[in-house]
Amino acid sequence: MINRMMTAVYVSDLARSQAFYQDLLGLKAVFTTDWIVQLADPDSGEVCLMLQPQQHELVPTSFQKNPQGLSLVFVVDDVDKRYRYARSQNWPIVQEPRNEEYGQRRFLLADLDGVLIDICTPCEPSAEFIAQYF
Repeated sequence: MINRMMTAVYVSDLARSQAFYQDLLGLKAVFTTDWIVQLADPDSGEVCLMLQPQQHELVPTSFQKNPQGLSLVFVVDDVDKRYRYARSQNWPIVQEPRNEEYGQRRFLLADLDGVLIDICTPCEPSAEFIAQYF
């Protein structure tokens, strides 16, 4: 039985990454040291992301590099508002906002270490998608 699942991202600059995720998503820090930051949803208090320095002794040497082959997906109330904010900060937008046929409006950006971030809000799926899968 899984009691809880949390995601840890190994980052090159803990303070800058903390500020990035707090600014982008409105998360709050609930535990902060020089070797880990836990960020939580401000309403539920549920920890949704942990940040750790890449070069910390707790991180195996072979993993002390920028991650690849994954994305962090955050479902938010207003994807367009988050997009406008990300654009105003000159963060690297990978994909402009668009409605996907499966019922998500999303945009993609890269965090400070190149992790792919998917920000989305539910929208109406296409008629073709509904006909095929429902």
